[in-house]
Amino acid sequence: MAPSFDWWAKDSHRGTPVVVKMENPNWSVVELEGPSGGDFFLNTDSPSRLGRDKSRNKNAKQLTWVLLLKAHKAAGCLTSIATAMVTLGSAIKRRIHSGRTDIETTDIDRENENPTVKTRFYTFIKIFLWLSVFLLGFEVAAYFKGWHFGAPHLQLQYLLAMPFGFQDIFDSLYSQWVLFRVEYLAPPLQFLANACIVLFLIQSIDRLVLSLGCFWIRLKNIKPVPKQDAVADLESGENEFFPMVLVQIPMCNEKEVYQQSIAAVCNLDWPKSKILIQVLDDSDDPSTRLLIKEEVNKWQQEGAHILYRHRVIRDGYKAGNLKSAMNCSYVKDYEFVAIFDADFQPTPDFLKRTVPHFKGNEDLGLVQARWSFVNKDENLLTRLQNINLAFHFEVEQQVNGIFINFFGFNGTAGVWRIKALEDSGGWLERTTVEDMDIAVRAHLHGWKFIFLNDVECQCELPESYEAYRKQQHRWHSGPMQLFRLCLPAIIRSKVYIFLNTLC
Repeated sequence: MAPSFDWWAKDSHRGTPVVVKMENPNWSVVELEGPSGGDFFLNTDSPSRLGRDKSRNKNAKQLTWVLLLKAHKAAGCLTSIATAMVTLGSAIKRRIHSGRTDIETTDIDRENENPTVKTRFYTFIKIFLWLSVFLLGFEVAAYFKGWHFGAPHLQLQYLLAMPFGFQDIFDSLYSQWVLFRVEYLAPPLQFLANACIVLFLIQSIDRLVLSLGCFWIRLKNIKPVPKQDAVADLESGENEFFPMVLVQIPMCNEKEVYQQSIAAVCNLDWPKSKILIQVLDDSDDPSTRLLIKEEVNKWQQEGAHILYRHRVIRDGYKAGNLKSAMNCSYVKDYEFVAIFDADFQPTPDFLKRTVPHFKGNEDLGLVQARWSFVNKDENLLTRLQNINLAFHFEVEQQVNGIFINFFGFNGTAGVWRIKALEDSGGWLERTTVEDMDIAVRAHLHGWKFIFLNDVECQCELPESYEAYRKQQHRWHSGPMQLFRLCLPAIIRSKVYIFLNTLC
């Protein structure tokens, strides 16, 4: 028989009941405060009681609305997640069915591709994706069944030894899966996590050292300065210090920017008899080729020393284009070569601010200028790119150029000594980062580099995510190939950092 409310009201003792809950895989103890006797009175006319009843009814309505809003928000989140998962699955399915998961594939990769290895690779991707989806569903089901692991060290062996430790087959399977994770998956994952932490610390130290070096350069106002006699001869024209310079503009289907780049190069302040401009057009669109050729003819009529060159067989992309141009017979008459991509517009005094650094520095192979961006404030993507590349030029390349005389060639807005290119083996088509490749090989042959932070060359940043993604794919896929190819030569080289001296 249940106790009456009068008897309960007369009992002044308020205890603290203890509710023991069994949760897999841990035991937990929860203390709950017991209700007071007044909470169980049904017949009361006190104003305070009526106020509490109204407040309780009001709070109940508010709680109902809050719960409804939470449920609506949760339903919206689930719908968004479901839509995103369906979209992601469709994209993955299209990529796999089309037989490619990268963004760009070079002709060299297509020729060296093994169909058997490719088929096995995509089969492995499919199996891994389905296994990941299955395990994700398994984990979600386990979560809703109460397997909430919050303790850092799980005593699962003790739990398995307990009688009636599991209620069904699912709990038994999941416990075995957790034991497998603890015994076999956790150690290698912990090792990889520790390795990532070590690499992160190394990168952080590298960034810190570079930042301190940049601060020291700013504090001491250190910068490469050409010899005074070279500057004086260049300004006065005495001693005929105007070496022969070859200017190359490699381009491919650059229908939007070819006029600006050709005009900027043709307006370089350099004697016409000492400069030759090569427009290296690899366009496969006949209309684009015709437009570029007409632009070259227009500048030829105005007196510019410029040539149009088109390859019928487009092997090797940019590296193959530059290599083919360097094989021309008239190149032997030139001492330096300046390279500008189709979207770069150098200032008229570009050669006068870069070429003088070569005089008196016979071991100097490259003078690299900094990039500046005309559309850096176009949108959020261009602003973020500007921040990233500003650190690359201002800190990384400037510090490396000042203290160790080496940095990666940016592929454009630089002047090379042709002898350095020939001594290093010339342009090779083995990677998608031919600029970094030639820089590494030139440094291993003892050539030094100079980075000019105060000489800028204008260009444009990718304004769409698709263009940015393609650019980053080219920039990040090539260095790993280059590392694999150049590592033996780096190990065998006799170039030591402490032997390098400042230019």
